[in-house]
Amino acid sequence: MFRALWFLIVLAVVSLAAALVADNPGSVSLSWLGYEIETSMGILIAGVILISLILATIFRIWSFFRNAPRRIFRARREWRRQRGYKALTQGMVAVAAGDAKEARRLSKKAEDLLAEPPLTMLLSAQAAQLSGDEKAAGKFFDAMSERKETKYLGLSGKLKQALQEGDEDEALELAEQANELAPKTDTVSSTLFDLQIKKGSWQEAEDTVRKAVKNKHMGNDEGRRQRAILQFQRSIEAETEGKLGDALSYAKRANTMAPDFVPAAVRHARLLQGAGKRRRAASVIEESWVTNPHPHLADVMEDLAPGAGPQEKMRTLEQLAGYNRDHAESHLAIAKAALAAGMWAEARQHLEAAAGENPSARVCRYMAELEERERGDVEASKEWLRKAASADPDSAWICGNCGNVVADWEPVCGRCEQFDRLSWGTPPRVTQISAPDPVAAENPDAPDAMPEAEIIPPGAESCDPKS
Repeated sequence: MFRALWFLIVLAVVSLAAALVADNPGSVSLSWLGYEIETSMGILIAGVILISLILATIFRIWSFFRNAPRRIFRARREWRRQRGYKALTQGMVAVAAGDAKEARRLSKKAEDLLAEPPLTMLLSAQAAQLSGDEKAAGKFFDAMSERKETKYLGLSGKLKQALQEGDEDEALELAEQANELAPKTDTVSSTLFDLQIKKGSWQEAEDTVRKAVKNKHMGNDEGRRQRAILQFQRSIEAETEGKLGDALSYAKRANTMAPDFVPAAVRHARLLQGAGKRRRAASVIEESWVTNPHPHLADVMEDLAPGAGPQEKMRTLEQLAGYNRDHAESHLAIAKAALAAGMWAEARQHLEAAAGENPSARVCRYMAELEERERGDVEASKEWLRKAASADPDSAWICGNCGNVVADWEPVCGRCEQFDRLSWGTPPRVTQISAPDPVAAENPDAPDAMPEAEIIPPGAESCDPKS
């Protein structure tokens, strides 16, 4: 609308000017170099406009031929650029499809067409890796790491190569550089943490956890838990080096950060005991027992008894059990001490309270010991031992990732090498082993020749063999 209005205004002005000139033609006289020209104002204006149009046309023709080489160059460069990006895209597709030959061909084509090495070096490196030429890929990654815009990609590629080759020292150095360059990248942060754990660099690993929490890669609770484990490991390291004060300090921090982390409470109490601070050590165990009764805590408390006799240990454990009176571990701790003290009635009372409808293997073994020592009833003892064989196994540390079962807690699972995956629980038990396949038996080395085991989860059935 505004353009139409503007056009109408211009048209009106031109029309008024033409009318004005037509109504008042006047006369113009021009004398130059002996020539005299006399004409009207309208003809003069028309002549000037005509000459201007002719000059403008000549200038445009001259400009067209003058800029033709530049336009041709730009058109050719754009054509090459489009073909290069097409080759780059197709090369990425070839890499994803696992076609090494096609990926290398397209990477070479993209490299020839595009005068932008940062765009093609990654494709060339991936194509080289896909074809198994790690040396060539390494050269591309080296070149990428020397450029500011592709340094992170180059470091990441070299990091993956170092991990594949098993060079953990080189991988750790590269991961530190990559993490410093892009601290908010979760993948590199996780890789750096795993390498620091394998290297035993507990302090550096704790710094990595702090940064991960700051960058929202993990929650505050998970971060505190992992830092507590790292403080626990630093305590062990300090004790090995003879720095008992530092060991106690680290253990205390670990216990404070994660009160439900039993190994930290046990270690804290043991170090306090070694420092002659029995009352403080007992307080640590009592505080942990309130929310998380555990047999390892009871073992420490037994050693903290003021006297060496079984009666003193019994009283100490009774006092500990009072902080969580109805828990099964409280009954078992007292029952164990009562058996050692020869207090049969107390032992039976607490074992019956802990047994419930599905007594564990530990309860069954304690009952077998009680029957034999109190009454000399060997048959009853054997019956309880048979029940123990089919009861739920004793609780242990179980890896939540691979199911590995260990007696002592470790920061890293020995089977799957995952950090902080061990938790206390009842492992599944094997209840039946099927007969071997007669056909597979001819080849005992074959995996199918092994008998299959039926795994029953804890509590799935009673330990009573008659049921």
